[in-house]
Amino acid sequence: MLDLKIEGGTVIDGSGTAGWRADVGIRDDTIVAVGDLSREPAGRQLRALGKAVTPGFIDVHSHSDWRLWGNRCAESKIRQGVTTEVVGNCGFSPAPASEEFLEDLRAFALYLPAGMDFRWRSVGEYLRAFEGEGTALNVVHLVGHGTLRIAAMGFARRPPSARELSLMQRLLAEGMEAGAWGLSTGLIYAPGSFATTEEIVAVASAAARARGVYASHIRGEGATLLAAVSEAIRVGRENAMSVQISHIKASGRPNWGMVAHALGLVEAARAEGLDVMADVYPYTASSTTLRTLLPDWAMEGGVEAMLARLHDPDARARIRQDIEAPPGGQSIVARMGWENVMISSCARRKDAEGKRLSEIAAAQGIDPLDAAFALLRDEGGGSSPRPRRSRRDPGGRQGRPGRVRFRPRSGSGHLRGSAPLPGGHRARSRERTRCGEGRRALGESAGPRAHAGMSRAGVP
Repeated sequence: MLDLKIEGGTVIDGSGTAGWRADVGIRDDTIVAVGDLSREPAGRQLRALGKAVTPGFIDVHSHSDWRLWGNRCAESKIRQGVTTEVVGNCGFSPAPASEEFLEDLRAFALYLPAGMDFRWRSVGEYLRAFEGEGTALNVVHLVGHGTLRIAAMGFARRPPSARELSLMQRLLAEGMEAGAWGLSTGLIYAPGSFATTEEIVAVASAAARARGVYASHIRGEGATLLAAVSEAIRVGRENAMSVQISHIKASGRPNWGMVAHALGLVEAARAEGLDVMADVYPYTASSTTLRTLLPDWAMEGGVEAMLARLHDPDARARIRQDIEAPPGGQSIVARMGWENVMISSCARRKDAEGKRLSEIAAAQGIDPLDAAFALLRDEGGGSSPRPRRSRRDPGGRQGRPGRVRFRPRSGSGHLRGSAPLPGGHRARSRERTRCGEGRRALGESAGPRAHAGMSRAGVP
Protein backbone atom coordinates (compact mmCIF):
# COMPACT_ATOMS: atom_id res chain seq x y z
CA MET A 1 0.00 0.00 0.00
CA LEU A 2 1.25 3.45 -0.90
CA ASP A 3 1.49 6.23 1.65
CA LEU A 4 0.63 8.86 -0.97
CA LYS A 5 -0.57 8.70 -4.55
CA ILE A 6 -0.37 11.78 -6.78
CA GLU A 7 -2.86 11.23 -9.57
CA GLY A 8 -3.12 12.51 -13.12
CA GLY A 9 -0.33 15.07 -13.16
CA THR A 10 2.13 15.76 -15.96
CA VAL A 11 5.37 14.12 -14.86
CA ILE A 12 8.54 16.04 -15.77
CA ASP A 13 11.51 13.99 -14.61
CA GLY A 14 14.40 16.36 -15.29
CA SER A 15 15.88 14.42 -18.21
CA GLY A 16 14.82 17.05 -20.75
CA THR A 17 12.23 14.82 -22.36
CA ALA A 18 8.63 15.91 -22.78
CA GLY A 19 6.34 15.41 -19.82
CA TRP A 20 3.75 12.66 -19.76
CA ARG A 21 0.57 12.08 -17.81
CA ALA A 22 1.06 9.56 -15.00
CA ASP A 23 0.45 8.81 -11.34
CA VAL A 24 3.27 8.89 -8.78
CA GLY A 25 3.34 6.55 -5.79
CA ILE A 26 5.29 7.35 -2.61
CA ARG A 27 6.12 5.07 0.30
CA ASP A 28 8.44 5.90 3.22
CA ASP A 29 9.35 9.27 1.66
CA THR A 30 10.54 7.52 -1.51
CA ILE A 31 9.07 7.48 -5.01
CA VAL A 32 8.38 3.77 -5.60
CA ALA A 33 6.18 3.78 -8.70
CA VAL A 34 5.35 6.00 -11.69
CA GLY A 35 2.66 5.10 -14.20
CA ASP A 36 -0.96 3.98 -14.12
CA LEU A 37 -1.57 3.40 -10.41
CA SER A 38 -5.35 3.50 -10.56
CA ARG A 39 -5.58 0.07 -8.94
CA GLU A 40 -3.04 0.83 -6.21
CA PRO A 41 -4.48 1.65 -2.76
CA ALA A 42 -2.99 4.62 -0.90
CA GLY A 43 -3.35 6.20 2.51
CA ARG A 44 -3.66 9.64 0.89
CA GLN A 45 -4.55 10.72 -2.62
CA LEU A 46 -3.73 14.02 -4.28
CA ARG A 47 -5.35 15.02 -7.56
CA ALA A 48 -2.85 16.79 -9.81
CA LEU A 49 -4.71 16.97 -13.11
CA GLY A 50 -3.47 19.97 -15.10
CA LYS A 51 -0.41 20.40 -12.87
CA ALA A 52 3.27 19.46 -13.28
CA VAL A 53 4.78 16.85 -10.96
CA THR A 54 8.56 16.84 -10.61
CA PRO A 55 11.19 15.52 -8.22
CA GLY A 56 12.47 18.07 -5.72
CA PHE A 57 14.80 20.72 -7.12
CA ILE A 58 18.47 20.72 -6.14
CA ASP A 59 19.98 24.14 -5.47
CA VAL A 60 23.58 23.44 -6.43
CA HIS A 61 24.91 26.68 -4.93
CA SER A 62 23.60 28.07 -1.66
CA HIS A 63 24.75 29.81 1.51
CA SER A 64 21.82 28.60 3.57
CA ASP A 65 24.12 26.89 6.08
CA TRP A 66 24.37 30.32 7.73
CA ARG A 67 20.59 30.90 7.62
CA LEU A 68 19.17 27.48 8.47
CA TRP A 69 20.27 27.91 12.08
CA GLY A 70 17.59 30.53 12.44
CA ASN A 71 14.97 28.94 10.20
CA ARG A 72 14.99 25.15 10.10
CA CYS A 73 11.75 25.08 8.10
CA ALA A 74 13.39 26.86 5.14
CA GLU A 75 10.06 27.99 3.72
CA SER A 76 11.68 30.23 1.10
CA LYS A 77 13.13 27.15 -0.56
CA ILE A 78 10.57 24.47 0.22
CA ARG A 79 7.72 26.58 -1.19
CA GLN A 80 9.65 26.88 -4.45
CA GLY A 81 10.15 23.13 -4.69
CA VAL A 82 13.78 23.01 -3.52
CA THR A 83 14.36 19.90 -1.42
CA THR A 84 18.18 19.70 -1.50
CA GLU A 85 20.78 22.44 -1.10
CA VAL A 86 24.54 22.39 -1.57
CA VAL A 87 26.03 24.73 1.04
CA GLY A 88 29.48 25.83 2.17
CA ASN A 89 30.16 27.59 -1.13
CA CYS A 90 32.57 30.38 -2.13
CA GLY A 91 35.15 29.33 0.47
CA PHE A 92 32.78 30.08 3.37
CA SER A 93 31.79 27.33 5.80
CA PRO A 94 31.20 27.42 9.57
CA ALA A 95 33.81 24.71 10.23
CA PRO A 96 36.51 23.79 10.96
CA ALA A 97 37.44 26.33 13.63
CA SER A 98 40.58 26.85 15.72
CA GLU A 99 41.00 28.49 19.10
CA GLU A 100 43.88 30.64 17.86
CA PHE A 101 41.92 32.26 15.00
CA LEU A 102 38.35 31.99 16.27
CA GLU A 103 37.69 35.73 16.18
CA ASP A 104 38.98 35.89 12.62
CA LEU A 105 36.44 33.22 11.69
CA ARG A 106 33.63 35.19 13.34
CA ALA A 107 34.58 38.25 11.28
CA PHE A 108 34.77 36.10 8.14
CA ALA A 109 31.28 34.62 8.68
CA LEU A 110 28.55 35.56 6.23
CA TYR A 111 25.93 35.75 8.98
CA LEU A 112 25.80 34.93 12.69
CA PRO A 113 22.34 33.74 13.72
CA ALA A 114 21.46 32.60 17.22
CA GLY A 115 23.02 29.24 17.91
CA MET A 116 26.01 29.67 15.64
CA ASP A 117 28.43 30.02 18.52
CA PHE A 118 31.38 28.09 17.02
CA ARG A 119 31.43 25.66 19.93
CA TRP A 120 32.63 23.06 17.46
CA ARG A 121 36.17 22.71 16.18
CA SER A 122 36.00 19.94 13.58
CA VAL A 123 33.66 19.55 10.62
CA GLY A 124 32.28 16.43 12.27
CA GLU A 125 31.41 18.30 15.45
CA TYR A 126 29.75 21.01 13.39
CA LEU A 127 27.68 18.54 11.37
CA ARG A 128 26.43 16.89 14.56
CA ALA A 129 25.44 20.28 15.96
CA PHE A 130 23.75 21.26 12.69
CA GLU A 131 21.81 18.02 12.41
CA GLY A 132 20.77 17.97 16.03
CA GLU A 133 17.66 20.07 15.46
CA GLY A 134 16.88 18.76 11.99
CA THR A 135 15.89 20.72 8.90
CA ALA A 136 13.20 20.54 6.24
CA LEU A 137 15.84 20.22 3.51
CA ASN A 138 18.43 17.68 2.50
CA VAL A 139 21.74 19.51 2.92
CA VAL A 140 25.01 18.75 1.15
CA HIS A 141 27.97 20.35 2.94
CA LEU A 142 31.18 21.60 1.33
CA VAL A 143 34.22 22.70 3.34
CA GLY A 144 35.34 26.25 2.56
CA HIS A 145 38.98 26.87 1.71
CA GLY A 146 38.79 30.31 3.31
CA THR A 147 37.65 28.68 6.55
CA LEU A 148 40.43 26.08 6.32
CA ARG A 149 43.02 28.80 5.78
CA ILE A 150 41.78 30.80 8.74
CA ALA A 151 41.91 27.71 10.96
CA ALA A 152 45.51 27.09 9.91
CA MET A 153 46.99 30.60 9.53
CA GLY A 154 44.38 33.29 10.01
CA PHE A 155 44.50 36.17 7.52
CA ALA A 156 48.21 35.81 6.79
CA ARG A 157 48.94 37.02 3.25
CA ARG A 158 51.66 34.58 2.29
CA PRO A 159 52.02 30.97 1.16
CA PRO A 160 51.36 28.44 3.91
CA SER A 161 54.25 26.72 5.59
CA ALA A 162 54.56 22.97 5.14
CA ARG A 163 52.94 22.50 8.55
CA GLU A 164 50.07 24.86 7.74
CA LEU A 165 49.42 23.21 4.37
CA SER A 166 49.46 19.79 5.99
CA LEU A 167 47.00 21.02 8.62
CA MET A 168 44.58 22.30 5.96
CA GLN A 169 44.78 18.96 4.15
CA ARG A 170 44.23 17.02 7.37
CA LEU A 171 41.25 19.15 8.43
CA LEU A 172 39.69 18.71 4.99
CA ALA A 173 40.32 14.95 4.97
CA GLU A 174 38.71 14.66 8.40
CA GLY A 175 35.78 16.72 7.17
CA MET A 176 35.30 14.43 4.18
CA GLU A 177 35.38 11.41 6.47
CA ALA A 178 32.78 13.07 8.71
CA GLY A 179 30.34 13.63 5.84
CA ALA A 180 31.39 16.68 3.80
CA TRP A 181 31.12 16.32 0.02
CA GLY A 182 34.00 18.43 -1.23
CA LEU A 183 35.98 21.68 -1.17
CA SER A 184 34.85 25.16 -2.18
CA THR A 185 36.95 28.24 -2.86
CA GLY A 186 36.12 31.93 -2.97
CA LEU A 187 39.13 33.38 -4.72
CA ILE A 188 37.96 37.01 -4.66
CA TYR A 189 37.55 36.89 -0.87
CA ALA A 190 40.42 37.16 1.60
CA PRO A 191 42.01 34.95 2.80
CA GLY A 192 41.19 32.67 -0.16
CA SER A 193 42.41 35.37 -2.53
CA PHE A 194 45.86 35.13 -0.91
CA ALA A 195 46.28 31.54 -2.15
CA THR A 196 48.23 30.52 -5.23
CA THR A 197 46.91 27.96 -7.68
CA GLU A 198 49.49 25.50 -6.37
CA GLU A 199 48.08 25.84 -2.85
CA ILE A 200 44.54 25.21 -4.09
CA VAL A 201 45.65 22.13 -6.01
CA ALA A 202 47.45 20.77 -2.95
CA VAL A 203 44.56 21.38 -0.55
CA ALA A 204 41.97 20.02 -3.00
CA SER A 205 43.92 16.76 -3.25
CA ALA A 206 42.58 15.83 0.20
CA ALA A 207 39.01 16.05 -1.12
CA ALA A 208 39.92 14.28 -4.36
CA ARG A 209 41.22 11.25 -2.45
CA ALA A 210 37.73 10.92 -0.95
CA ARG A 211 36.09 11.42 -4.39
CA GLY A 212 34.91 14.88 -3.40
CA VAL A 213 34.02 17.75 -5.72
CA TYR A 214 35.72 21.11 -6.21
CA ALA A 215 33.34 24.10 -6.41
CA SER A 216 34.88 27.49 -7.08
CA HIS A 217 33.88 31.12 -6.98
CA ILE A 218 36.69 31.77 -9.41
CA ARG A 219 39.42 34.38 -9.08
CA GLY A 220 38.03 36.80 -11.64
CA GLU A 221 34.67 37.40 -13.30
CA GLY A 222 35.65 40.43 -15.36
CA ALA A 223 38.70 40.98 -17.57
CA THR A 224 40.41 37.89 -16.07
CA LEU A 225 37.43 35.56 -16.52
CA LEU A 226 39.09 33.15 -18.94
CA ALA A 227 42.25 32.79 -16.85
CA ALA A 228 40.09 32.19 -13.78
CA VAL A 229 38.03 29.47 -15.50
CA SER A 230 41.27 27.86 -16.67
CA GLU A 231 42.58 27.87 -13.11
CA ALA A 232 39.50 26.02 -11.84
CA ILE A 233 39.84 23.46 -14.63
CA ARG A 234 43.50 22.98 -13.73
CA VAL A 235 42.58 22.09 -10.14
CA GLY A 236 40.26 19.41 -11.45
CA ARG A 237 42.74 18.12 -14.02
CA GLU A 238 45.65 17.79 -11.58
CA ASN A 239 43.51 16.05 -8.97
CA ALA A 240 41.28 14.02 -11.32
CA MET A 241 38.21 15.47 -9.58
CA SER A 242 34.89 16.99 -10.60
CA VAL A 243 34.74 20.79 -10.92
CA GLN A 244 31.72 23.05 -10.49
CA ILE A 245 32.30 26.68 -11.54
CA SER A 246 30.00 28.83 -9.44
CA HIS A 247 27.68 31.48 -10.94
CA ILE A 248 29.62 31.85 -14.17
CA LYS A 249 29.32 35.38 -15.59
CA ALA A 250 31.16 38.32 -17.12
CA SER A 251 30.90 41.39 -14.91
CA GLY A 252 31.03 44.83 -16.45
CA ARG A 253 30.02 46.05 -19.89
CA PRO A 254 33.58 45.91 -21.34
CA ASN A 255 33.59 42.16 -20.70
CA TRP A 256 30.22 41.25 -22.16
CA GLY A 257 30.51 38.45 -24.66
CA MET A 258 33.29 36.64 -22.78
CA VAL A 259 30.95 34.04 -21.26
CA ALA A 260 30.69 32.24 -24.59
CA HIS A 261 34.48 31.86 -24.57
CA ALA A 262 34.40 30.73 -20.92
CA LEU A 263 31.85 28.06 -21.77
CA GLY A 264 34.10 27.06 -24.65
CA LEU A 265 36.83 26.32 -22.10
CA VAL A 266 34.37 24.21 -20.10
CA GLU A 267 33.34 22.25 -23.19
CA ALA A 268 36.96 21.74 -24.23
CA ALA A 269 37.73 20.35 -20.77
CA ARG A 270 34.77 17.99 -21.02
CA ALA A 271 35.93 16.86 -24.45
CA GLU A 272 39.27 16.10 -22.79
CA GLY A 273 37.41 13.77 -20.42
CA LEU A 274 37.27 16.08 -17.38
CA ASP A 275 34.06 16.44 -15.36
CA VAL A 276 33.60 20.22 -15.41
CA MET A 277 30.29 22.06 -15.14
CA ALA A 278 29.01 25.51 -14.20
CA ASP A 279 25.93 27.01 -12.60
CA VAL A 280 24.27 30.36 -13.22
CA TYR A 281 21.55 32.57 -11.86
CA PRO A 282 19.44 34.14 -14.63
CA TYR A 283 19.74 37.75 -13.50
CA THR A 284 21.66 40.74 -14.80
CA ALA A 285 23.10 41.82 -11.45
CA SER A 286 25.36 40.21 -8.86
CA SER A 287 25.64 40.50 -5.09
CA THR A 288 28.59 40.23 -2.74
CA THR A 289 30.21 42.05 0.18
CA LEU A 290 31.54 45.60 -0.04
CA ARG A 291 34.91 44.37 1.21
CA THR A 292 35.58 42.91 -2.23
CA LEU A 293 36.17 46.47 -3.48
CA LEU A 294 39.39 46.53 -1.47
CA PRO A 295 42.76 45.31 -2.78
CA ASP A 296 44.02 42.05 -1.28
CA TRP A 297 46.71 43.66 0.83
CA ALA A 298 44.11 45.77 2.66
CA MET A 299 42.65 42.59 4.20
CA GLU A 300 45.98 41.19 5.41
CA GLY A 301 45.71 40.50 9.13
CA GLY A 302 41.91 40.35 9.12
CA VAL A 303 38.99 42.70 9.56
CA GLU A 304 40.43 44.70 12.45
CA ALA A 305 43.60 45.37 10.47
CA MET A 306 41.49 46.40 7.49
CA LEU A 307 39.50 48.85 9.62
CA ALA A 308 42.72 50.35 10.98
CA ARG A 309 43.88 50.96 7.41
CA LEU A 310 40.60 52.67 6.54
CA HIS A 311 41.17 55.06 9.44
CA ASP A 312 44.74 55.81 8.31
CA PRO A 313 44.91 58.59 5.65
CA ASP A 314 48.05 57.24 3.99
CA ALA A 315 46.75 53.66 3.80
CA ARG A 316 43.39 54.92 2.59
CA ALA A 317 45.09 56.88 -0.21
CA ARG A 318 46.94 53.75 -1.29
CA ILE A 319 43.69 51.74 -1.24
CA ARG A 320 42.05 54.42 -3.38
CA GLN A 321 44.89 54.29 -5.89
CA ASP A 322 44.64 50.51 -6.22
CA ILE A 323 40.85 50.61 -6.63
CA GLU A 324 40.81 53.40 -9.20
CA ALA A 325 43.84 52.11 -11.14
CA PRO A 326 44.27 48.46 -10.15
CA PRO A 327 47.61 46.89 -11.12
CA GLY A 328 45.84 43.87 -12.62
CA GLY A 329 43.30 45.50 -14.90
CA GLN A 330 39.92 47.26 -14.98
CA SER A 331 38.64 49.44 -12.16
CA ILE A 332 35.09 49.14 -10.89
CA VAL A 333 34.36 52.54 -12.43
CA ALA A 334 35.47 51.31 -15.84
CA ARG A 335 33.45 48.10 -15.49
CA MET A 336 30.15 49.46 -14.23
CA GLY A 337 30.28 52.84 -12.47
CA TRP A 338 29.29 53.79 -8.92
CA GLU A 339 25.73 54.50 -10.04
CA ASN A 340 25.33 50.76 -10.60
CA VAL A 341 26.43 49.71 -7.11
CA MET A 342 23.45 49.53 -4.75
CA ILE A 343 23.61 48.70 -1.04
CA SER A 344 21.11 45.92 -0.41
CA SER A 345 21.73 45.33 3.30
CA CYS A 346 23.72 47.12 5.97
CA ALA A 347 23.34 46.20 9.64
CA ARG A 348 24.21 49.57 11.19
CA ARG A 349 23.55 52.00 8.34
CA LYS A 350 19.93 51.27 7.48
CA ASP A 351 19.76 54.67 5.81
CA ALA A 352 22.01 53.33 3.06
CA GLU A 353 19.89 50.32 2.16
CA GLY A 354 18.33 50.48 -1.30
CA LYS A 355 20.53 53.38 -2.35
CA ARG A 356 23.32 53.51 -4.88
CA LEU A 357 26.79 54.56 -3.82
CA SER A 358 26.56 57.55 -6.15
CA GLU A 359 23.35 58.66 -4.35
CA ILE A 360 24.84 58.16 -0.88
CA ALA A 361 27.90 60.15 -1.87
CA ALA A 362 25.90 63.00 -3.42
CA ALA A 363 23.68 63.31 -0.34
CA GLN A 364 26.76 63.64 1.87
CA GLY A 365 28.75 65.80 -0.54
CA ILE A 366 31.60 63.30 -0.74
CA ASP A 367 33.24 61.03 -3.28
CA PRO A 368 31.54 57.61 -3.88
CA LEU A 369 34.67 55.76 -2.79
CA ASP A 370 34.77 57.78 0.43
CA ALA A 371 31.13 56.82 0.95
CA ALA A 372 32.09 53.16 0.55
CA PHE A 373 34.95 53.56 3.04
CA ALA A 374 32.57 55.20 5.51
CA LEU A 375 30.09 52.33 5.23
CA LEU A 376 32.83 49.80 5.92
CA ARG A 377 34.10 51.78 8.90
CA ASP A 378 30.59 52.24 10.30
CA GLU A 379 29.95 48.51 10.18
CA GLY A 380 33.06 47.95 12.30
CA GLY A 381 33.85 44.28 12.82
CA GLY A 382 30.35 43.17 11.90
CA SER A 383 29.05 41.91 8.60
CA SER A 384 30.19 43.87 5.60
CA PRO A 385 27.54 45.88 3.69
CA ARG A 386 26.26 43.94 0.69
CA PRO A 387 26.19 45.83 -2.62
CA ARG A 388 24.26 44.80 -5.70
CA ARG A 389 26.26 45.30 -8.84
CA SER A 390 24.69 45.64 -12.26
CA ARG A 391 24.93 44.72 -15.04
CA ARG A 392 26.42 41.41 -16.01
CA ASP A 393 26.66 39.82 -19.42
CA PRO A 394 22.99 39.26 -20.31
CA GLY A 395 23.62 36.56 -22.90
CA GLY A 396 25.63 33.49 -23.68
CA ARG A 397 25.16 31.74 -20.33
CA GLN A 398 21.96 29.89 -20.98
CA GLY A 399 21.02 27.19 -23.43
CA ARG A 400 24.01 24.89 -23.00
CA PRO A 401 22.34 21.61 -21.94
CA GLY A 402 24.58 19.53 -19.73
CA ARG A 403 26.95 22.41 -19.05
CA VAL A 404 25.14 25.19 -17.23
CA ARG A 405 22.49 24.90 -14.52
CA PHE A 406 20.07 27.51 -13.28
CA ARG A 407 19.82 27.79 -9.53
CA PRO A 408 17.35 29.48 -7.18
CA ARG A 409 18.55 31.83 -4.51
CA SER A 410 17.15 33.09 -1.22
CA GLY A 411 18.26 34.83 1.94
CA SER A 412 18.41 38.34 3.30
CA GLY A 413 20.58 40.74 1.37
CA HIS A 414 20.32 39.05 -1.99
CA LEU A 415 18.40 40.60 -4.84
CA ARG A 416 18.08 37.05 -6.09
CA GLY A 417 15.39 36.21 -3.56
CA SER A 418 13.38 33.66 -5.49
CA ALA A 419 13.62 31.12 -8.24
CA PRO A 420 12.21 32.43 -11.51
CA LEU A 421 11.27 29.83 -14.05
CA PRO A 422 14.01 29.66 -16.69
CA GLY A 423 13.04 31.25 -19.94
CA GLY A 424 10.94 34.28 -18.96
CA HIS A 425 12.94 36.94 -20.79
CA ARG A 426 14.55 34.36 -23.02
CA ALA A 427 11.31 32.72 -24.16
CA ARG A 428 9.75 36.09 -24.88
CA SER A 429 12.59 37.72 -26.76
CA ARG A 430 15.05 35.07 -27.87
CA GLU A 431 13.93 31.50 -28.09
CA ARG A 432 11.30 29.14 -26.79
CA THR A 433 12.18 26.96 -23.82
CA ARG A 434 10.16 23.79 -23.33
CA CYS A 435 8.92 23.07 -19.81
CA GLY A 436 10.97 19.89 -19.62
CA GLU A 437 14.13 21.78 -20.52
CA GLY A 438 13.38 24.42 -17.90
CA ARG A 439 12.90 21.75 -15.27
CA ARG A 440 16.20 20.21 -16.27
CA ALA A 441 17.90 23.61 -16.11
CA LEU A 442 16.79 24.18 -12.53
CA GLY A 443 19.44 21.76 -11.38
CA GLU A 444 17.71 18.39 -11.20
CA SER A 445 19.67 16.92 -14.08
CA ALA A 446 22.30 14.23 -13.93
CA GLY A 447 25.07 16.85 -13.91
CA PRO A 448 24.95 18.44 -10.45
CA ARG A 449 23.49 15.24 -9.00
CA ALA A 450 26.39 13.25 -10.33
CA HIS A 451 28.84 15.80 -8.93
CA ALA A 452 27.23 15.40 -5.54
CA GLY A 453 27.05 11.64 -5.83
CA MET A 454 23.26 11.66 -5.65
CA SER A 455 21.60 8.65 -7.20
CA ARG A 456 18.01 9.60 -6.37
CA ALA A 457 16.04 12.81 -6.22
CA GLY A 458 13.79 13.87 -3.39
CA VAL A 459 10.05 13.43 -3.42
CA PRO A 460 8.01 16.19 -5.11
